[in-house]
Amino acid sequence: MQDKIGVFICTGYGIGEALDIDALSKVAAEEYNVEFCKTVDSCEGPGLQSMNEDIKNEGLTKVVVAGISPRCYPDSAFPEEVIVEKIGLREHVVWSQPAGEEDTQMLAEDYLRMYLTKVQKMEPLEPFQPEETIDKGLLVLGGGITGMTAALEAAKAGYDVRLVEQTEKLGGWLAKQHKSIPTKPPYRELEDTGVDALIAEIEGNPRIKVYTSATTGEIAGAPGLFDVTVKSTGNGKAAGETVDTFRVGAIVQATGWRPKEPRNILGYGEIEDVVRNVDLEEMVKNKGRITRPSDGGDVKSIAFIQCGGTRDKEHHSYCSSICCLTSLKQAMYLREQDDDAKAYIFYEFIRTPGQYEDFYRRVQEDPGVFLTKGEVVSVDRGDGRLVVTVKDTMLGKQIQVQVDLVVLATGMTPNSADGEAIRALEDARVIMENGESEAQRKEAAEKVEQLKRHEGTAILNLAYRQGPDLPALEYGFPDSHFICFPYESRRTGIYPAGCMRQPMDGLGSRDDATGAALKAIQCVEMTSRGEAVHPRAGDKSYPDFFLQRCTQCKRCTEECPFGVLNEDEKGTPLLWATRCRRCGTCMGSCPERIISFKDYSVDMVASMIKAVNVPDEFEEKPRILAFLCENDAFPALDLVGQHRLQYSPFVRVIPVRCLGSFNAVWVTEALSAGYDGVLLIGCKYGDDYQCHFIKGSELADYRGDNVREKLEQMAMENERVELHQLQISEYEKLPEIFNKFVDLIEEIGMNPFKGM
Repeated sequence: MQDKIGVFICTGYGIGEALDIDALSKVAAEEYNVEFCKTVDSCEGPGLQSMNEDIKNEGLTKVVVAGISPRCYPDSAFPEEVIVEKIGLREHVVWSQPAGEEDTQMLAEDYLRMYLTKVQKMEPLEPFQPEETIDKGLLVLGGGITGMTAALEAAKAGYDVRLVEQTEKLGGWLAKQHKSIPTKPPYRELEDTGVDALIAEIEGNPRIKVYTSATTGEIAGAPGLFDVTVKSTGNGKAAGETVDTFRVGAIVQATGWRPKEPRNILGYGEIEDVVRNVDLEEMVKNKGRITRPSDGGDVKSIAFIQCGGTRDKEHHSYCSSICCLTSLKQAMYLREQDDDAKAYIFYEFIRTPGQYEDFYRRVQEDPGVFLTKGEVVSVDRGDGRLVVTVKDTMLGKQIQVQVDLVVLATGMTPNSADGEAIRALEDARVIMENGESEAQRKEAAEKVEQLKRHEGTAILNLAYRQGPDLPALEYGFPDSHFICFPYESRRTGIYPAGCMRQPMDGLGSRDDATGAALKAIQCVEMTSRGEAVHPRAGDKSYPDFFLQRCTQCKRCTEECPFGVLNEDEKGTPLLWATRCRRCGTCMGSCPERIISFKDYSVDMVASMIKAVNVPDEFEEKPRILAFLCENDAFPALDLVGQHRLQYSPFVRVIPVRCLGSFNAVWVTEALSAGYDGVLLIGCKYGDDYQCHFIKGSELADYRGDNVREKLEQMAMENERVELHQLQISEYEKLPEIFNKFVDLIEEIGMNPFKGM
């Protein structure tokens, strides 16, 4: 069927007064032979309804709407079967440029040319549907409060769940607690943990199959198609390992935490009566009272040391959120055990978030609990008791107290992955593939195999080219985008939850588990429809590889932030499409340009670049091409217009899915077409990154060598290409970036390739 393209040009919002609409229509009709071109008074409400009626009546298959920003339309604005591209004439031209000017008109006409060129090359999207049926069951790893809650919530929603717990019994740390901190108003009295009722509910739910004393042997595949091997010695079977294999659609990883080891700090490991908060909790749970480990004697006084001496960069540089509340709770244990007992709580900061402040006040009211800010400098054995020395107290002097027991409030470390080991694995893999000598590569390959099996990466056991577990950040916690998508991980379909994702209390873990379960359900449902999950939720495109031209350079597999690609023995990429987030990073990485989407490709963008009417050098009207990330920089451009901020009319903007999808060949295409400079503007990256696709700007910067090489080949100045990082709230910086770059280009001089 032959495409029929239509163009709608909106005259509302001041567009008709600022631009020559007839000239715009002439571009569509005469330059692109568009048969159907119509003006509308509005792009919203009745105007939108009118456009859809024309689309149906005229049989249009592809449409360009020149009006309001693409981000102003709802997802269902136009028929799904029609390819529609939107141009933000209002925000990106009329509201940011002076009305009636020649350069303003040229800007609008160029945008129309660019998007008409793009829509001509776009193809209808066909959602990815694997040959095998998408499975909608869920795997939950971890049988603590987070894992049990996630399993129950998913089962209540009608989904089958496999729950795998490494130990003999469900319950996790919750089962080791004597009492829980108060979770309901008025937040004054300790509560029962409720763990037994929760376990009974799990065991009585027909949709949940429980594996205890079990671990994962391997997880292969992708969302909707995860093939899981579970090794188990539990479930009441005879001694010996059993192996079960099954398929699931998504995974919730709730593998919990372990206490940070104080490592001979403040007497721990040397003095028997210096214990951790988890040790005290287990003591009360098992014995029903607090005693001295050294001789079993009664405890009449305890010093609780917050942060456990580990709040420093060498030990534990982040707050674990729950430690202060645990010490307050355990001080109540002591006071309930003995009315004459004394609890001393020494802290740098007391953190009791939200309504837990009421519980803090409750403990403050107790005359047997002494709280003071101060630094504990030593714990020594005195005459049968422990002597705790504290300096810089709120009393303004150094104090000493004698106690029967010292409790260190040690923090949480996730069981998920050892961040240091993960980084070592990544470094070794780079040497294995790019080492200078065969011996060096072989040694690195052996190290890779060793690191892949270390304790920190023995939970998921993913059959992924990029490693067996979720990549971890500095502190070992995995995430995908901690600001915008807190439940996502860097492996699509695998959702960390609870204290594996970040330190939290039991109530927070329950909420977190519910969120992760809902994300897993969302994943299997969207995957079954061939749609992407966040950040490009609902996107039905997916990458196509023209493997006949693949050189096995491995750049796509190395740079993909989500582990979408495995490799065969030759290094040829093997696509697992349901892992894909549609960022296009693989497309940007490929020097042979063999990767494309039906609605986004290297050729498509190159054609948009060439569609612009570039003036010759004598007109002294430079042309700047700006690639803006669609997640922060391009929305920031909307805000520039909405705030009526003005910038140079010589800039032409192309939104990209992620700056990681930027292909260096576009620089060559732009400069060859006569552009005078190229701007790349993406999200921020680094320790507190903002990039929705993890490392888009970082990759664009990394690929700068390729860009510089192309500039040298063309005998062009390096200054003609600039990279900037921008978050959406910094929209006011965009005009400054544009204008300064235009000034720089005018200083350097026009592109000598103009007119060639």
